[in-house]
Amino acid sequence: MLDLEVVPERSLGNEQWEFTLGMPLSQAVSILQKHCRIIKNVQVLYSEQCPLSHDLILNLTQDGIKLLFDAFNQRLKVIEVYDLTKVKLKYCGVHFNSQAIAPTIEQIDQSFGATHPGVYNSAEQLFHLNFRGLSFSFQLDSWTEAPKYEPNFAHGLASLQIPHGATVKRMYIYSGNSLQDTKAPVMPLSCFLGNVYAESIDVLRDGTGPSGLRLRLLAAGCGPGLLADAKMRVFERSVYFGDSCQDVLSMLGSPHKVFYKSEDKMKIHSPSPHKQVPSKCNDYFFNYFTLGVDILFDANTHKVKKFVLHTNYPGHYNFNIYHRCEFKIPLAIKKENADGQTETCTTYSKWDNIQELLGHPVEKPVVLHRSSSPNNTNPFGSTFCFGLQRMIFEVMQNNHIASVTLYGPPRPGAHLRTGELP
Repeated sequence: MLDLEVVPERSLGNEQWEFTLGMPLSQAVSILQKHCRIIKNVQVLYSEQCPLSHDLILNLTQDGIKLLFDAFNQRLKVIEVYDLTKVKLKYCGVHFNSQAIAPTIEQIDQSFGATHPGVYNSAEQLFHLNFRGLSFSFQLDSWTEAPKYEPNFAHGLASLQIPHGATVKRMYIYSGNSLQDTKAPVMPLSCFLGNVYAESIDVLRDGTGPSGLRLRLLAAGCGPGLLADAKMRVFERSVYFGDSCQDVLSMLGSPHKVFYKSEDKMKIHSPSPHKQVPSKCNDYFFNYFTLGVDILFDANTHKVKKFVLHTNYPGHYNFNIYHRCEFKIPLAIKKENADGQTETCTTYSKWDNIQELLGHPVEKPVVLHRSSSPNNTNPFGSTFCFGLQRMIFEVMQNNHIASVTLYGPPRPGAHLRTGELP
């Protein structure tokens, strides 16, 4: 049984690990993977058709804990303990819930002190006792008790008092004063772990198509040798097609991983695949997982030839490998009476809406099957790749965009390989 410390408006954890409000999803998953022998039977719950309409949930079924992540920014918004019999809880080092200590209203009052009167929810038949950043839900013993605690049944605070001996059914940790209005806080400095994250990425374009990226980056900067002076640093960097490997390293720092392409499965869609001479060296990617970006370099010139932006939607083959890339892409409208106008495509745009603005792609989509080996199947199914304005949009079956691949201008005398994918 887990023995965890409760910190209102902040976290739930122990000396080895801590789930902190504002923590990105990937870090929470990393904790669960690292302690898989202790924390078992974890479920990932999400809406397959409407992934933005419901929170993304990690359900620790063996321990009675749910971690609710905001569907948009994918940071931890609420920590819910829904079965207090499966976990030990303490506050300021003193247990208020264990096998020997029942979490009664008297115990909560003793451990956490006074607060406002409880609020009764007749639909759930639960009393909610609220502190700042912490709420407890108490269940009534029987239906016959319910009328006594209706707010209009009697006058004054007596009608809102929780009955003696009532025990906690659920506990919530969140940011702010209201569980209903809470939002995922900004990422705590303790979660940066030396990484740089992207607050937003703007795709720059010229007259013919994308020309590069402007990244607004976040890092945990610190004072002269003192961790206590740590604070958030915000800065902008730009990278362009044709930048050298050294240019990118100086702008964005070292990548998390370098991946060398062993083969090009999309070569068959090139204009003259049989005429292409096999290369003696391979193009390579810089993978920036916390930015949600891949950058492809040409093997011969070592210059940028492709950017890949990842949206990290659940239900995609690459889910949880990349942090969500919050991009904005200006698209040129080619409809009648709309010459020179642009519309913006974002991480949350749906493909149907983009097609309505721009007109349907000229070519049919390329169907992309991903799997870890030839004998394995992808449980999430295929995705569809549409080429448009020197970009490839990878679209999931729920109509959301899984990734966008941006191509540089064609080299003089070379054909643009619009069918190529990473």
